[in-house]
Amino acid sequence: MSTPLDGKVAVITGASQGIGEAIALRLARDGADIAILDLNEQGAAAVADRIKSEHARSTFATKCNVSERDSVHAAVAAAERELGGFDIMINNAGIAQVLPLLEVREPDFRTITDINVGGVLWGIQAAAESFIARGVRGKIINACSISGHRGQPIFGVYSSTKFAVRALTQAAAQEYAPYGITVNGYSPGTVGTTMWEEIDRTLAERNNVGLGESFAKQASNIALGRPSTPEDVAGFVAWLAGPDSDYMTGQSPLVDGGMLFS
Repeated sequence: MSTPLDGKVAVITGASQGIGEAIALRLARDGADIAILDLNEQGAAAVADRIKSEHARSTFATKCNVSERDSVHAAVAAAERELGGFDIMINNAGIAQVLPLLEVREPDFRTITDINVGGVLWGIQAAAESFIARGVRGKIINACSISGHRGQPIFGVYSSTKFAVRALTQAAAQEYAPYGITVNGYSPGTVGTTMWEEIDRTLAERNNVGLGESFAKQASNIALGRPSTPEDVAGFVAWLAGPDSDYMTGQSPLVDGGMLFS
């Protein structure tokens, strides 16, 4: 039986854990071969091994620092060589930052901007260059957030990076449409990942509340009554990666269970 991504190859940044890992596993289940680019080389290799074991797909894992342009371009080129090309680029890597605006200092600003914005820009560049050179009508998919649709207090700079991802997605969609390349994003809400565990721990210390209380408060605002799982987000990304989304470009829809409505 054929699957939606049979014969496709997906390159995913930040896929050693969390949402990225769930995306890698889902796309492999849907038939794609998978390249995992991550700063955590050991974690990337472990996910690649799991994909081989569970889905019998070809995989490639390599270390990549998305904040550095040369690192991203080199890792994407290596994935292309190892897997014989690629059709889907998912710029998933990112970090959170819990800081009031008055407490943000230059290193804080530069680190999160280099990773969350730079990492997406360099991934877009590397994918677009490859797709255009090979005549591939590829798909570029970027990690946004509900914070890219509404600025969040205590997450101000993080929010600004996710607004920037939406802008890059819209601009790239227009620049690459003549080549048949689509560019979209996905905007998760409150997701049960290690990233949110770290956010919850920081908020607990700042607000003098118990561990888990901040996460539970966020989840209480979700219309569907539960926080998201990484698999919820991965299901939507799989749709963006597949043929049913071919006429969609420049969008970064909310995948939040009903937290924001626009």
